[in-house]
Amino acid sequence: MNVFLYQDKDTFFHRLDPRTKIFILLFSFFLTIFFKHPLFLADVALVILIHGYFSQCIANILRLKVPILLIALFSIITWGLSVKGTTPVWGRFTEESLSYGLAVALKLDSMIIAGIVFLSTTRNEEISSGMIRLGIPYRISFSISLALRMIPTLIETAATVIEAQRSRGLDLQTKNIFTRMKRSIPLLAPIFLTTIRTTNQLAMALEARGFGLNKERTSYQEIGFKGRDYGVFVVMLLIVLAVVGVFVIRG
Repeated sequence: MNVFLYQDKDTFFHRLDPRTKIFILLFSFFLTIFFKHPLFLADVALVILIHGYFSQCIANILRLKVPILLIALFSIITWGLSVKGTTPVWGRFTEESLSYGLAVALKLDSMIIAGIVFLSTTRNEEISSGMIRLGIPYRISFSISLALRMIPTLIETAATVIEAQRSRGLDLQTKNIFTRMKRSIPLLAPIFLTTIRTTNQLAMALEARGFGLNKERTSYQEIGFKGRDYGVFVVMLLIVLAVVGVFVIRG
């Protein structure tokens, strides 16, 4: 099972400078935060999905379709019951509360999908190099890159522990969800212990190599803006101007 999101493909978005991809991610977040109406947010989500399609990472989005759908459903139900409105639909649900819940669901899912597309088209090394070239201190850049690398490692560790216990006769396929949860709790101890041991070994390896001794860092990876990067920035600028213009006209 491949737990890493990055896909080594030769698409237009894969070839972009990592700083451009970081700005695309931030631009996607800006659009999802800026809009409040579900109709506009649905358009933003559609644009992000089109971005994912041309980046050839729809498979990664589908891999995480269950949590994405659960987050959307949870948001709609929670905000549908919490927000008050004047137009009743069913029970405590009103047209205003459902509209707000749908907007929140689209915001959260759009940002998650934008993050999946970003991680599917950008290596960890590129993320670190891009942040450093943007002026972010090396320690912070390395920490973020390391955290992104540790997440799939943790998932892989959990999968290994579960498979090992299954080979010893542990039944996690029962239909009773409470029984399954009860049998899964003891697995947390070896998972966390293995993760702590891996983290400790990593810390010792970094100290042995003098991490943080020199403030000036060098990198074997050379990055630089090209024509396609400037083109993407122009498109993002035009979208921002169009959005601002629409809101100014609407008053």
